[in-house]
Amino acid sequence: MSTALREFAKHNQFQCDYYEGTNKPKMRPTGSPYLRRHVAELLRAGGLVAGDRVLEVGCGMGRYTLLLAELGLHVEAMDMSAWLLERLDEFNSGRFEIPLHCCDLIEHPPEMAGRFDAVVGFFMLHHVHDLDHCLAGMGRLVRPGGKVLLLEPNPFNPLYYPQILLTPGMKWQAERGMLRMRRRDVFPAFDHAGLVSVNLTRFGFFPPFLANRGWGRALESRLERFPLWQWMLPFQIFLATRPE
Repeated sequence: MSTALREFAKHNQFQCDYYEGTNKPKMRPTGSPYLRRHVAELLRAGGLVAGDRVLEVGCGMGRYTLLLAELGLHVEAMDMSAWLLERLDEFNSGRFEIPLHCCDLIEHPPEMAGRFDAVVGFFMLHHVHDLDHCLAGMGRLVRPGGKVLLLEPNPFNPLYYPQILLTPGMKWQAERGMLRMRRRDVFPAFDHAGLVSVNLTRFGFFPPFLANRGWGRALESRLERFPLWQWMLPFQIFLATRPE
């Protein structure tokens, strides 16, 4: 095995151990208004509607997967961790028919290529080892004209750094990829992957304990419109399209 492949395997194993080795209650599906907002903004950015065929990569325990299925999308889920996929299946409890795929998206089964209207990911891109190869893998999975949509943390938002430092179970070594979630790093990776019409939108303002309250959501919708701080809003959606 080459040095590059060993580093790739080592990185993937570290990420699996990171998510499997400690209790992370925030990964559990809750259906909170906070999470529903994430899903709604991503679907709006991509123009996705009920009936579209969607693959969620890096799905974890399914906190977003189940919300996508609930909205009528034909969702399939992919993760490197069989343990996390088992948790997703338990949380689903047979409510939705969600095919599960345990593999790395770079080495996905060839029969999956070109099958999806969209590939989506929620807070997973900053955990990958190689942006170019991972985005190219996503591009192969969507049909011509299909979309790749990725919701990621905005590294310009200062609140993420104390959150990582103070939250039990979070490690900077696993989360430091968020520093690459900038236009100058992600846009060229989309280009190298052969994806076009790359776009970036930002939203949000409050943490969950405020965003889950009705008054908090109402205030948030006003605050996030101010141009002065739009560059540092906490959530950002990267969108690109596979050429026809």
